[in-house]
This record gives sequence, C-alpha cells and structure tokens, in this order.
Amino acid sequence: MSAPATAPAARPKSDVSAAVGLVGLAGLLAWVTFARAFPAIAETFDWAVPRDTLGGRSSALVGLLAAALPMAAWSIFVEKVHLRPSTGLDWSLPARREPDRAVTWVKLAGLWATWAIIAGLYCLCRWYWDGQYLFSMQVLAYAAIPLVVLSLLYVPWLDRALVEPRDHAWHFGAMLLLRSGWDAREVLSHWRVWIIKAFFTAFMVSIVPFAFHTIVTADFAEVAARPERIALTIIEAMFMIDVMIGTVGYIVTMRPLDAHIRSGNPLLAGWVAALICYPPIVWGILGNGRAINYEQNTAGWVHWMAGNDTLLALWGAVLVALTGVYAWATFAFGLRFSNLTYRGVLTNGPYRFTRHPAYVSKNLFWWAAVLPFLVTSGSPVDAIRNSFFLVVVNAIYFWRAKTEEAHLLAEDPKYREYHAWMAQNGLLTAPLTRIWNRVRPQPAIAPQPAE
Repeated sequence: MSAPATAPAARPKSDVSAAVGLVGLAGLLAWVTFARAFPAIAETFDWAVPRDTLGGRSSALVGLLAAALPMAAWSIFVEKVHLRPSTGLDWSLPARREPDRAVTWVKLAGLWATWAIIAGLYCLCRWYWDGQYLFSMQVLAYAAIPLVVLSLLYVPWLDRALVEPRDHAWHFGAMLLLRSGWDAREVLSHWRVWIIKAFFTAFMVSIVPFAFHTIVTADFAEVAARPERIALTIIEAMFMIDVMIGTVGYIVTMRPLDAHIRSGNPLLAGWVAALICYPPIVWGILGNGRAINYEQNTAGWVHWMAGNDTLLALWGAVLVALTGVYAWATFAFGLRFSNLTYRGVLTNGPYRFTRHPAYVSKNLFWWAAVLPFLVTSGSPVDAIRNSFFLVVVNAIYFWRAKTEEAHLLAEDPKYREYHAWMAQNGLLTAPLTRIWNRVRPQPAIAPQPAE
C-alpha cells in the first residue's frame, strides 16, 4: 500500500511522547551513576560489603528495572495510557460483566504451551548454549517459574477489562484443546509475535552485561587523556543506552501500558532482511571473514588519524553524533522498541527528520569508523571490495526499511499520513523523495483513441 498523495497539513501526533524515553534514560543513568559511585558510598556508610563498582550481571539487570519503572510510572500516572482505546481495554467492564473463566483457562493453556515450545526451541538451538547467550538462558530459566505464577494473576485480571478476551493466545489454546471457534490466522499472528519476542529478547539480554560493565567500570581519568578514548567511551555509553532501553522494549509488552505488540510483520521479505542482521545468521554473512566482508585489511579511523589529535577529536565528534542519533532513535520509543512489530506510530524525536534515523546513522557510522576504502595491504582490490560490500550492507538496511514501511502502511492510517508528511517535509526524506520523483520511471500514457 502506498502513502496518500496529499500530505496532511501538520505532522501527525506521536503515539509515544518524548517524556517517556527521557524518564527511562534518566532512571538508567541514575543507576549507572550509583553503580560507579558504590565504592565511595559503601565507604561513607561503612557497609560491610566489597568496595567495588557494581558492574556485574545482576547490576545490569537492575539497570533494566531502573529504566523500565520510571517509563511505566510516567505512562500510567502522568499520561494515563491505560485509558486509551488502543489498549483494547475498557476498565468499566469488570463492574458490568462476570469473568469468563473458561476463556481465561484456554488462554493460559495457549500461553503456557507457547512458552514450553519456545523453551524447547532454545534447547535445540546450539548457539544459545555458548558464549554470550549463556547469560540469556540463565536469566530466562530463573524467570520461568515466576512468569507462570504471575500469569495466574495477570491474565484473569486483564481478561475482565479486555473488550475482546479471545485474543491470539486464546485461539492457540483453543486449537490445542480442540475447542471450536479458533482461527488459523489468529494462531499465525500469535506465533509471529512470540517468535519475535523469543528471538530478539534472548539476543538483547545476552549483550546487556557487556554494554553495562564497559561504562560502569571505565576509568574516566584514563579516558580523558586521549581524544579518541573520549569518543570511543561516549560511543560505548550510547551503545549501552540503546541496548538497555531496547531490551526493556522487548520485555515490557503489556496492554495497560499501551505497549503491546499489535501485529508482527507478515512479510517474508521483512523477516529475511531483519534476521540477516542478527546472530546466528549474521555470523555467516556480515563482517570480517564472512560472505559480505567490508573489513578486509582495514584498521579503522583511529589508526589512520593517529598523530593528529585535532583530527581525532573532530572525527570522533562526528562518530559520537551519529551514535547519539542511533541511541536517541531507540529511547524515543520508550517502552515500545522492537523489530518487526507494529506498536503504534512514532513521529517525534529524530523521526521528525527521517523515517529511519537509526538506519541512516548506523550506516553512516560504519563508513566513517571503518573507512573501508583505506586498507593496510595497499591493495586497490581490497579497497574496492570493502566499499562494494559495505554498499551491499547499506542496501540490506534499505530493504529492511522498505519492508517495515510496507507493514506499517498496511496497518495504520496515521502511519500513512506520517509517511506522506515526511515525503514532503522531512529534513532528509523530502530531498530524497524529490530526487526519486525525478529519476523514477514514469508510467506510460496510453494513446487516446482518435475522434
């Protein structure tokens, strides 16, 4: 489906306010500050604990809570998102109708069966039991029993306010229990959502400890001694923000927060384009020594600019700015960040300049950081190959962007309005649209019959 030809007069209002992401960012940074300062705090209060920074894995998980709780509280108590029609909830219903426990138990059966199948898939896939993924498996194993227990409270409570209690999980449960009324399309929608959650949550949780530990344990005095170290540390901090706020988005998909996944991308091309960019598929396709390799005999920006502190500082500032846009594009989602999903329309923050600020900034960062056309081998063939394959990577992200747009254009009239408004008004999008309109093939005009 294409965007409407005529753009609205004003940019459509975002379904996510800027404040949600900002309070989450504030909570995360507050915990990072506390974790870094813990040795001094413990000494001041003479606590009988090890006097070391809190850069471990458990502290990283607390950091997720420190980001999630302020966003959830702001959403409920300030913005009152639980009252929005888009939640599918009507809080007056519990006073007007009796709970249907039969529906609830079918839904719980579908939900628990889904979790059991996902656990089985985790066990079957070898990559989840090696390296960084081991932490994810430990976290999910510890969370399994609490999730089952909490679901016994949460699902019946939510069902009383759901306008349509027979949701995707109910249809899957009804299919398993051979109940009448289930719809195969609803079951497919159910599994799209849960495969996305399972795949990306495991990946995101696996990289949280490294990102958090790097910043909490960094020696800022040593960092400040060199311009490139300052830039690289700030980039790591931005990466930490992206990872931790993004991880919260995959975990907190709750209707009362209006953060539920309304649909998973139904397009096969969208799944292929996205999954290429993540483990385990990425291990065989992108990067050094793989099929699409743009880093053969490259040394990076620090190597080529060594000895020129002014250039290192300026180039580092450009890379910091690009990474800042990338992190901003994530925490602007607040509680709703995730790949391959529709969870409302985001039109503010960096999304007022381009429809895909994260992809734009990430791909520009790779060109500026790797400098694929500068190679230590001195071989022009290496330089050409590297540049060609980075263009291929850029094309993959362009493909991802187009499949995401196709999904959202089909789902929400507001996104169609936003898409059209950006085509005429976006800082980056509007010039590109004008160029495309000039160069794209024009449809042939059928000859008019002679009078």
